[in-house]
Amino acid sequence: MVAHRNWLLVSTFLLEALILEASKILTISTLGGSHYMAMSRVSHILQEGGLNVTKLLYEYDYTADFRKEKPSYKVINWSLPEDQQKKFDNRYRLLVEELGHGRFDHHTLVKIHRFIADLCSQFLSIKDIMELLKNENFDLVLFDSIDICSLLIIEKLEKRCVSFLPMQASFMEFGLSSASLSYIPVYGSGLTDQMDFWGRVKNFLLFFDFSMKQREILSQYDNTIQEHFAEGSRPVLSDLLLKAELWFVNSDFALDFARPLFPNTVYVGGLLDKPVQPIPQDLENFITQFGDSGFILVALGAIVSQHQTKEIIKEMNSAFARLPQGVLWTCKDSHWPKEVTLAPNVKIMDWLPQTDLLAHPRIRLFVTHGGMNSVNEAIQHGVPMVGIPFFTDQPENMVRVEAKNMGVSIQLQTLKAETLALTMKKVIEDKRYKSAAMASKIIRQSHPLTPAQRLVGWIDHILQTGGAAHLKPYAFKQPWHEQYLLDVFLFLLGLTLGTLWLLVKVLGAVTRCLSGARKVKQT
Repeated sequence: MVAHRNWLLVSTFLLEALILEASKILTISTLGGSHYMAMSRVSHILQEGGLNVTKLLYEYDYTADFRKEKPSYKVINWSLPEDQQKKFDNRYRLLVEELGHGRFDHHTLVKIHRFIADLCSQFLSIKDIMELLKNENFDLVLFDSIDICSLLIIEKLEKRCVSFLPMQASFMEFGLSSASLSYIPVYGSGLTDQMDFWGRVKNFLLFFDFSMKQREILSQYDNTIQEHFAEGSRPVLSDLLLKAELWFVNSDFALDFARPLFPNTVYVGGLLDKPVQPIPQDLENFITQFGDSGFILVALGAIVSQHQTKEIIKEMNSAFARLPQGVLWTCKDSHWPKEVTLAPNVKIMDWLPQTDLLAHPRIRLFVTHGGMNSVNEAIQHGVPMVGIPFFTDQPENMVRVEAKNMGVSIQLQTLKAETLALTMKKVIEDKRYKSAAMASKIIRQSHPLTPAQRLVGWIDHILQTGGAAHLKPYAFKQPWHEQYLLDVFLFLLGLTLGTLWLLVKVLGAVTRCLSGARKVKQT
């Protein structure tokens, strides 16, 4: 009996191994920066997990800094003809400069998606790559859910897909989540899960504002859809989002607010964490100079670091000069203003090993832009934060950092040396911030499965079961009036009003009858 059971276990393992070995996964990455890094990490984890991974990569200047290591998976690069590429590069640089100078609003976001839609149209016109992707017969496509173009590529390939959301779950459309506006803040609201009456009013109104803005963003792809899909078979983007078998979210409840999730939503916060390596000796020598005071790590993300203004650099440098800690700052020499003298306790470098420095025993504080990947790394190593959010999800991430008491946020528009110095000193000296950061670290690391195990395990699950139909609630197929029980409400309201009307009529008739009877008796 034991031998038979062991044979069954071995047979099951071999069957799973064969299934995984035969499974071909396509990952799509057309966005740069943190999006590129996230999708590269996801591709690597899936490849290491036994899957046959191919990554579709849009190759342009901005991805060059992140492609120094040779990937373990196959990469299909695509780019535009040189004349077209120059036009798109110019548009891209203008958008990045607009972001870097703090001009990020809904209007800018719409322009970004219009740019992506035009680029998407160019890609869908490259017949040889589209044919190559079709002929590969992928079993599954994993895409960055912020990259709307991926949905159209997947629709063309007619493949099952899995979404990877590199931001907070609140960014998902509310049709994809069991959201309650009474305690789940709308994306961009700046609210926490503990709202007073006026907070709930604000959240309720912003829900409709967010929904309208989402529709405007999706409408930027209408021309691309009309150009590349035949009339009568043109997809609706909001419906395509619902086709995803699974939603992986690059967060967890060490950072996010507790909320109900559908079974096909899986949190994988910390997925980008890598094994810690010893830091270079020159950095170790710099840190040693400051003894028990320790050091502060400053990293404001790739886009922000390229477009920091002279005023911001001057104020930050002046703030760092007032502290006893050493400061390691990711800032390129070419961007440093010549008229600003570098503070004696500050060392600037083009690139710093962020993960390794966050794990260093003498780190006291992380000054960050509040990007999801950076916040996740700080949580992984229990480091308190001072956030200087610039755009997109960064303010929302810092709202959660503050709510969890892991750090403090400073508005870019009001950034001054004295305020920044006092804030950093407060977070370093007040032990509550360090304690909260360590508590979040324990929550993150004590999960029974690692983020990589969750990612590969769930992919394996839907490959073996032929999809995730058993995980999707019927609500995905319901029209909105059914989902929110408006038809039931109107029926019950009508029934109640009809009953009241009938009751009034009956009472009126009875009253008239009794009144008539009295008159007869009196006569």
